[in-house]
Amino acid sequence: MDEKDIEQGGVGAMSKTDLSWIPEFFKKRVCTTFVEDSFSNGRLCQCGLARDTHQSVALGDNFSTAMVSHWDSTQHSSEQPTDAFGDLEFTGASKKNRYFLRLSSSTPPSRVFEIMKVHWKLKQPNLVVSVVGGEGKLKIRGWVRDLLRKGLVKAAQSTGAWIITGGLKGGIGRCVGEAVRDHVLATSSVYLNKVVPIGIAPWGLVQNRQQLINPEGSFPAKYFVSNTSRDTCYLDNNHMAFLLVDDGTTGRRNGEVSFRVRLEDYISHQRPGSATIDIPVLCMLISGEVAMLETIDLSLKAAMPWLVLAGSGGLANFVTDIVENVQSASMSPSGGAEKEEGNANMELKDRLAERVKKHFPAANETDKLVDKVVSIYQNKDLIFIYHAEQDGADDFDTVLLKTLVQASKQRVAESANPYADELRLAVTWNRVDIAKSEFFNGNIQWKYGDLEDSMTDALENNKPKFIRLFIENGLNILDYLTYGRLEKLYKSIPENCLAYSLLQNFLNVRLNESSADQQYSVSLYEVSQLLENLLGDVCLPFYTTLFELDTKSSKRKTFKKAFKLLQESCLYRDIPCKHPWLCLFIWAVLQNRCEMAVFFWEMCGESVLTALGGCKLLRELSKLEIETETKLSMRDLALKFEYMAHDVFSMCYQTKACHSLQLLIRKSQLWGNATCLKMALGADARLFFSHDGVQSLLSQIWWGDMERSTEVWKVILTMFIPPLCYTNLINFRKLENVEEKIVTLVVPLTSEIDCHNKVFSFSEIKNNEVEQEDSFNIRRPTKGTSVASFRQKNRPFVVSRWRQFWYAPITSFLGNVLMYFLFLFLYAYVLLIDFKPPPPDGPATSEFMLYFWVFTLVCEEIRETFIVGSKTVGQRLMLYVQDVWNKFDVLAISLFIAGMFCRMFSWSFNMARGILCMDYMVFTLRLIHIFTIHKQLGPKIIILGKMMKDAFFFLFFLAVWLCAYGVANQALLYTYDPRPDRVFRRVLYRPYLHIFGQIPVEEIDTGKSWERHCTDNLTLINEGEEPCRDTSHNWLVVILLVIFLLVTNILLVNLLIATFSYTFSKVQERSDTYWKFQRYNLIVEYHSRPTLAPPFIILSHINLFIKRNLRKVPSTKIHHFALDLKGKEANNLVKWETLQKENFLAIEYKKQKGTDSERLKQMSAKVDGVLKQVAEIRDIDRRLRTLESDMEFCTSSLQWIMETLSQSSGAKTSKVHPTRKAVISASLEK
Repeated sequence: MDEKDIEQGGVGAMSKTDLSWIPEFFKKRVCTTFVEDSFSNGRLCQCGLARDTHQSVALGDNFSTAMVSHWDSTQHSSEQPTDAFGDLEFTGASKKNRYFLRLSSSTPPSRVFEIMKVHWKLKQPNLVVSVVGGEGKLKIRGWVRDLLRKGLVKAAQSTGAWIITGGLKGGIGRCVGEAVRDHVLATSSVYLNKVVPIGIAPWGLVQNRQQLINPEGSFPAKYFVSNTSRDTCYLDNNHMAFLLVDDGTTGRRNGEVSFRVRLEDYISHQRPGSATIDIPVLCMLISGEVAMLETIDLSLKAAMPWLVLAGSGGLANFVTDIVENVQSASMSPSGGAEKEEGNANMELKDRLAERVKKHFPAANETDKLVDKVVSIYQNKDLIFIYHAEQDGADDFDTVLLKTLVQASKQRVAESANPYADELRLAVTWNRVDIAKSEFFNGNIQWKYGDLEDSMTDALENNKPKFIRLFIENGLNILDYLTYGRLEKLYKSIPENCLAYSLLQNFLNVRLNESSADQQYSVSLYEVSQLLENLLGDVCLPFYTTLFELDTKSSKRKTFKKAFKLLQESCLYRDIPCKHPWLCLFIWAVLQNRCEMAVFFWEMCGESVLTALGGCKLLRELSKLEIETETKLSMRDLALKFEYMAHDVFSMCYQTKACHSLQLLIRKSQLWGNATCLKMALGADARLFFSHDGVQSLLSQIWWGDMERSTEVWKVILTMFIPPLCYTNLINFRKLENVEEKIVTLVVPLTSEIDCHNKVFSFSEIKNNEVEQEDSFNIRRPTKGTSVASFRQKNRPFVVSRWRQFWYAPITSFLGNVLMYFLFLFLYAYVLLIDFKPPPPDGPATSEFMLYFWVFTLVCEEIRETFIVGSKTVGQRLMLYVQDVWNKFDVLAISLFIAGMFCRMFSWSFNMARGILCMDYMVFTLRLIHIFTIHKQLGPKIIILGKMMKDAFFFLFFLAVWLCAYGVANQALLYTYDPRPDRVFRRVLYRPYLHIFGQIPVEEIDTGKSWERHCTDNLTLINEGEEPCRDTSHNWLVVILLVIFLLVTNILLVNLLIATFSYTFSKVQERSDTYWKFQRYNLIVEYHSRPTLAPPFIILSHINLFIKRNLRKVPSTKIHHFALDLKGKEANNLVKWETLQKENFLAIEYKKQKGTDSERLKQMSAKVDGVLKQVAEIRDIDRRLRTLESDMEFCTSSLQWIMETLSQSSGAKTSKVHPTRKAVISASLEK
């Protein structure tokens, strides 16, 4: 790597497998100058090594070394390639490897931080807590251990923090390691990677460090730790990574201090992911020795905040004392400010010197210590004292948060809101409980600008609880979400997300059209293309109006127009989103963010359609997803949305059936004119289709204006005798009911008209082609116009009743079924009786009728494929091929055409007969699709289809056994047989018949007589004679037969029966749901079909051709079951649906609160509240005791003053002046 890469760290570009680069970038230090240690009589150098261990170069210049009195790392040591790095395995401990690296004390921290993230795979932290404290000689108190385990480690786990310690098996490093270990064992393994303990230790102090040395790296290095050693300088096995800082010394402490401070300072200027703040770094002092003053001083000079644990002993008590009890002298406002300032500094220094002597009486070089203490005292604003007895360990994460915020207040402008930084920290740590209790308790007035960045952070980092909190506390989503900000949200999608790769694919198409110099990022145009690809024709494309694109134009034209607009200034980015909650919902669904998507769904309008839309998107994404776990989570979330749509619609249907049925067919402006039925069909929402409300609507559409209770035989009879439709044989809904429901459609939903249990009539839903308009576009009656005036505009009774009967889908269906049976009868008659020879003798008249009938079927298939619908020809053709029964139709028609042409020639006449016979079977099997509408047969047909898949697996295993047994049996019985037809029958056909009991024992068993002429002459056998059997392997043939029958008749057949039973029991539970879903497709098919059945359907086709091509009448059957409500009616329907959704959410919330887990959470919260109150009571009690002692002291002092004043004439009082200490001791004795 070049010098530029070295300066920038360069590690990110290094190879992860070839580790030969580590010694080039990380160094160790070796002493190059022997500076005699005066206390060792010349045996040791001040670096800690003996004279003999130094190189000859270090011992060469005796004169220069004699002039040096103090050994310095930078001057008297040199850097060499490191020889200790790699993985670390503690022998006798867990097999999980740790990471370690020996590095020079002058190593750039950027390089180290990069290797920790890239090579060691340590997740970038949201917080760094640097713990400094007592070494092995100082005993750590028990309550400090509890605080580390219950407070520090728990807070680190909840925030995703790094904990930096000395990393040695002694003192505070050991305690932190054990606390992390205990916490990991007490919780699930999910939290294992959230707490990362890192040890930074001086290399020369580590015991058994020779086991780590390997110039080529150790993977892993076996590191032995003595069990008898407790507070020693071994590495602690509970840490995850070790940075062994080498300053050239051996056996000396504090050699890592400068590097540790530089590393912490570097980390404090980095940002985790897409966060809006830098990584907060907090130093924590627990106990400690006087030598650690240098660490505190250096960190404070780097503006690092410190949290001191009061009462932990040692240096922590000293720092607590000087911060809380030492006050600097106040300045006099008069002249001589400089002189008084100098005197004040001297007085402060004297007071601090007294504290140093008091706490560290045996310390040497007190003048240097006092100077460091003065420097620390000058930065005491960054030092915060934590009293564990008052605050408790359970709220330690809150203490950390407040400490960091208080420290940040020292650096922010006075005009800025200090709570905004505190809120950003809470969002970064994902601690919504702290945010609720501390920031949104009603005492702080938040502005929009204060919440804007935190809202973006919460959205990008998937923190839905904070989003809910911000919305509940006044954040206006309409002001927040613009199209430009929505684009930024799509740009922030992580790279491992499927939506990111899909958007990049669409972006690459745009990049290919642009010049190489220009850089483009994801825009809403790519998002629109992605949504169009996923949703298909269910709804109109999203965001096309922003680019002023015409959906009817070709893709090439729309692409060029959007590309030109994106190259210019995109003014749409400043426009607020029209439907912000829906935009955020789609954004969350594309990333498979469950909790966030559910919250956005709760905030969206049109909840049923939105849930179905989310289901559709997720199921389409799951088809493209490769990762199995992500695919399953997408399917689970899609099923959850389907259940939510089902439950909300059930709530609507139970409230008012007529309004809920409007929801199913109403065009939604929110989702681009989509309807619930169309979206549910695209999402394959079978559960939703199985709802009684949906089935009620479909049944009403199926029966048209006839009563649903009408018997089928009455309809069939009326088809043969049409005048019966004017009698009372068939019950039609009364005209008054239809008119009342028409009024129901045109008056507001808030009117007092009682809908009762009425549903839509077919005339309200079926498109009226004669009037050339949708029947839903009913003109609103004007003032003074009665319903009777509507009745006068209707058709005469004879015409209207005729249309009501013949335009019902069930009439069309029954007519097609009857005519199809007649078609099959005619087909069978031709094949069996009237199939005459080729021309000129044939075909017969009945056969010509059959040809014409099939021609009308072909015309209907062409109409269904290329005429119905608003899609392009290619899209219609693809949609047509996706249906299995359409493939059956194509196969049947193709076979019929092939047979028809072959039967015209004598040479292919017999082949044509065979083709037409096979074709008749295909036409007959087509009856299965027709009867899927039947309530009893429909589910059974679905079960039959599932069993057919099981039968294919059975046939596979059977084919294997047939081939194995058939070949072996033929080869053992006949040594030579050249005829392929005979071999094929004996190899495959005859073993297959064995399964059903047809076993030719005379042929297989040579012990039986076989009355059949055979020969062993090869010439005759080649001419076609039957070869004789080979008797040499007869015993083996019999054994193979027994084994074959055992496996096939017992094992495989019983396996097939068991599989069928399992499939039946499994599918039977959901077959009704599947049938109801397929029923919709059949109803749509016959709703769009002409009334007449083949072959009379040709008349409808001619009429349709005249309308479309000659009269230019547009089709009104493009959209099935679509109700276009606008204005007040649409708004009232949406409000009513939203109300039902709120009722549903309220019921779900009550159910959730009643669960055992929620009750345990509530009980735990109450217990925590009681414990906090008890702690507050104890604190109040302590304060009252202190106040009582103060009052007694004041009382005694006043009494003494009064007695003294009363005897001031010269008499001496007999009482001594009361002191505070005496009063306090007396009160305690009481």
